Amino acid sequence: MREFVRAAAAALSIACLVLSIAAAISTDRALAQANPAPNQMAPGQPAPPPLKQLALTDKQIEGVLAAQKDMDAITEKLPDNVKPDPKITAQLEAAAKKNGFASYDEYNDVIDNISLVLSGFDPATKKYVGSEAVIKSQITEVEADKKMSAKDKKQALADLNDALKAPAPPVENKGNIDLVAKYYDKLAAALGNDEQ
Repeated sequence: MREFVRAAAAALSIACLVLSIAAAISTDRALAQANPAPNQMAPGQPAPPPLKQLALTDKQIEGVLAAQKDMDAITEKLPDNVKPDPKITAQLEAAAKKNGFASYDEYNDVIDNISLVLSGFDPATKKYVGSEAVIKSQITEVEADKKMSAKDKKQALADLNDALKAPAPPVENKGNIDLVAKYYDKLAAALGNDEQ
């Protein structure tokens, strides 16, 4: 039962992650809460900028891992749909700089690139298979689940099918896949995608 709940939660987490990446929602994780999802934007609103793909380094990934506790402590206090005040923004900048990033924006670019790659990892095998394959596998798991309520199953399938319609962009820097694989367990745990 616990394994299924973890698998279902992981499926939903990855589906949400893929949706946010595919829609290229703001790279500022704290400010992203203040931006509506693209399908909920008012007509005429400009689309968010596309994901800026980078060639990741060990130093950047280690910086993200080191910064995560500080970043989570700051962002957990933010209320939903409220733009953080300058004091919070300054705290996020300081935490990013403390962990080797030039700015909070650079930290977010690295997080987005890591998340893009993580969305294509099969949590069972810890191998990169691509986000579409991960989503299809999750759909199969949810459909086969006899213990999930009909309401939860319907919502999970709707979320996963939406994610399948707008898959994450392809990873441009193939070296990022090997680098994220090297740190997979630590990244999955630190970024809240611990599916084990």
